[in-house]
Amino acid sequence: MATETGPDLHDLLKSLRVWAPETTELRAFDPTTALDTPLALFTTWFAEAVAAGETEPHVMSLATRDDEGLPDVRMVMLHGADEEGWSFATHATSRKGHQLKHFAYAALSFYWPRLGRQIRLRGPVLPATPAESQSDLHARSTGALAAALTGHQSEVLPSLEELTQTSEAAWELAQREPQTPVPSWTLYRVFPDEAEFFQGDALRRHVRLSYVREERGWAKVLLWP
Repeated sequence: MATETGPDLHDLLKSLRVWAPETTELRAFDPTTALDTPLALFTTWFAEAVAAGETEPHVMSLATRDDEGLPDVRMVMLHGADEEGWSFATHATSRKGHQLKHFAYAALSFYWPRLGRQIRLRGPVLPATPAESQSDLHARSTGALAAALTGHQSEVLPSLEELTQTSEAAWELAQREPQTPVPSWTLYRVFPDEAEFFQGDALRRHVRLSYVREERGWAKVLLWP
């Protein structure tokens, strides 16, 4: 039933389903056959998410903490994953940039509902070199450069008109000089200590496989769902 301010939230929640069979394929996952490293399994699962039609499989949540130890989370885009870590980029002067400077540890989470899969990672965060960061920026789209040139991320915005004016100038510069540097732009890499792979199951017997980094490599353990 709708309320005076709009649709009723509880009615909407009751109408929703998780992993509807017409849109979701819950695949069998045998953890005994899992690859030896989280990077290898992540690469396989990522490719399967793309093939399954996930529209934005490279979008992930990034959790950090502020100076008071309070949690903060937002959605960011994965820029790459390799032996050096899972990478994303932002301004060093942004809120998350400041948080990572004071506490260089973060958590990442991916959710791919078409397959009923989640991946969680957490570990220390290291910034790339300025040269790597600028190379990452200039390998992306004109829009990405324009957004970076607009700057002021997380600062108070006086008005939408000011955003429009600043953005228009940034777009013009990005199109005219596509190699324009943005000194505050920083590529960050999360080097995970832990990585968990979650495969949903229709009978709620979800499979959770956790990788834990040890001196000689990765240990694998199962977790209760």
